[in-house]
Amino acid sequence: MSAERVQVEDPNDPQMILRDLPEREHAEFLRQYHEAVDAAHDPAGYRQLQQLLHAWRLTVIATSQPGYYQELAAVRRGTAPTSRAEQVFPDWQDRLAAARAAPQ
Repeated sequence: MSAERVQVEDPNDPQMILRDLPEREHAEFLRQYHEAVDAAHDPAGYRQLQQLLHAWRLTVIATSQPGYYQELAAVRRGTAPTSRAEQVFPDWQDRLAAARAAPQ
């Protein structure tokens, strides 16, 4: 019996991202990707490329949710339902105070 290598897909692989993105997002992804690849020729730009791919992987997840584009349109129109931070996070004031007190 021989062992076969299991190939694990990298979720930040640009080919996977492009495959999984809705068609309407392809042009913007490719524009940003090519810009980040160009910047990554300088080692300082490599981290930016990694961050871009991660952000687009999150976009793949978000756009797969039913109603994503409708909710996005409502936000842009200013008609999306909103809640005060204190309603969503009961300890909001404590979190805010801690963030303000943290060294920068």
